[in-house]
Amino acid sequence: MATTASDLPVLVAGGGIGGLAAALALVRQGFRVQVFEQAPEIGEIGAGMQLGPNAFWAFDALGVGEAARSRAVYIDEMVMTDAIDETTIGRVPTGEAFRQRFGNPYAVIHRADAHGSLLEGVQKAGDRVGFHTATRIERIEQDAEGVTVYDQRGQAYRGQALIGADGVKSVVRQQFVGDPARVTGHVVYRAVVDKADFPEDLRWNAASLWAGPHCHLVHYPLRGGEQYNVVVTFHSREAEEWGVRDGSKEEVLSYFQGICPKARQLIELPKSWKRWATADRDPVERWSYGRVTLLGDAAHPTTQYMAQGACMAIEDAVTLGEALRVHGGDFEKALDLYQRSRIARTARIVLSSREMGRIYHAKGVERLVRNDLWRGRSPERFYDAIEWLYGWRVETCLAPH
Repeated sequence: MATTASDLPVLVAGGGIGGLAAALALVRQGFRVQVFEQAPEIGEIGAGMQLGPNAFWAFDALGVGEAARSRAVYIDEMVMTDAIDETTIGRVPTGEAFRQRFGNPYAVIHRADAHGSLLEGVQKAGDRVGFHTATRIERIEQDAEGVTVYDQRGQAYRGQALIGADGVKSVVRQQFVGDPARVTGHVVYRAVVDKADFPEDLRWNAASLWAGPHCHLVHYPLRGGEQYNVVVTFHSREAEEWGVRDGSKEEVLSYFQGICPKARQLIELPKSWKRWATADRDPVERWSYGRVTLLGDAAHPTTQYMAQGACMAIEDAVTLGEALRVHGGDFEKALDLYQRSRIARTARIVLSSREMGRIYHAKGVERLVRNDLWRGRSPERFYDAIEWLYGWRVETCLAPH
């Protein structure tokens, strides 16, 4: 008996936050899923990440909202401080008025805990989701009935569609879009520090950013305040290539001359650092091709300055599921609706992130302008300015169809 397209699983390239969110969204629409992950096991590296109200709406839509909430730390405010003279540049309260406005809190979480919440949800699906670890998809073919992918060993896998959630160096994107990465020259160091080793005068229940010339530092609590996330970013003197490796304290120290002692002590804390040379890509007008589409960093890789990379991937997954629901599982129609619903919003994140990076790293007169930018602004005016971002809702996530 011939196998029809509807009997086949949906293939998902990538087992990170975007890939697991996609798998959950697909299962909730009745599909079976096969997830392909290059690493030898399903897991997450990295340190902390920030979750806006939009992320919680998306987690709820995937059925893992409570799991994510139980692992998050709910901060009182977002604060930007001048790293040279310690003046407050901007302060956005994230308490009750914020929750009333956006329907959900602002929180911070370890990436492994966000990933773990999604993984638990996927595991509850039982045999409806299968995993292929240590498997790299290298080539894709498609026809009217489905998609065939080939891994590094030449093994073929057949599915009714392919979701490319394979990250910033996406093989799926390379085959269908083929555009170059834009290496920023900005380097990010990330580490997690135990509370006992973290300075008492910086143990704020806040997402805190110290803005300096061509650099900035970030810290916030994780895991019930038992750990703190520390992130430092600087403009590299070297010719950078996109990638991750171990970093050195000596390199970090060389970039933060002139920073006030209170912020500078952050650099002395970590016992080890991971070093990311960052990149993004220019937004594109198309990322769906027949039965193949992109999701998360594969679709719209961005710099970190809006703290929305993972949040956008989870939103993508929910929107993909909604598009499939509307079109009754017709993948070509659904994938077109999905991309039309996401391209402008995610492009705005990419472009806004570039601009925020410039604001954070201002020097000279630009620094003085930045420090005046939000002076005296009320919480309500801040909330109005971020309504476009945090006001995302599942029920309005689709473009007209």
